[in-house]
Amino acid sequence: MAHVEFRQITKSFGAHEVIPPLDLDIDRGEFIVLVGPSGCGKTTTLRILAGLETASSGSVAIAGRDVTGMRPGERDCAMVFQNYALYPHMSVRGNIGYAMKVHGTPKDEIAARVGEAAALLGLDPYLDRKPANLSGGQRQRVAIGRALVRKPEVFLFDEPLS
Repeated sequence: MAHVEFRQITKSFGAHEVIPPLDLDIDRGEFIVLVGPSGCGKTTTLRILAGLETASSGSVAIAGRDVTGMRPGERDCAMVFQNYALYPHMSVRGNIGYAMKVHGTPKDEIAARVGEAAALLGLDPYLDRKPANLSGGQRQRVAIGRALVRKPEVFLFDEPLS
């Protein structure tokens, strides 16, 4: 994971301040966990880093590059959501490789990366199944696999194991 910096990030919804001024330095390769009660701003903080939510003030940098005004696709973050967000009409293979396909990654590279992720996550036997035919744990692993194959600068997990 790349070095991540939050400088005086705040977020308010109307008069309600969800995230008071936050300074955060996460070193390259470091792993952190945000813990707190429901509604305290954990998901909002992740969404700001991913570019899915705009901070009220402050700046965000990834690998020394200010990404504050950048769109999500320009930030090189992969996010695993609590609800897995799988495409029900696609197989496990299709779900894991979808983002690479959309970005024009060559088919042989997609197949190789999907195979690596499936092996790592124990999903090899399920590659041709649809999400409806998987257990909850298998769906979680498919969502994680989809993030892994992208090889992003930053991995974000929003309660993926809840």
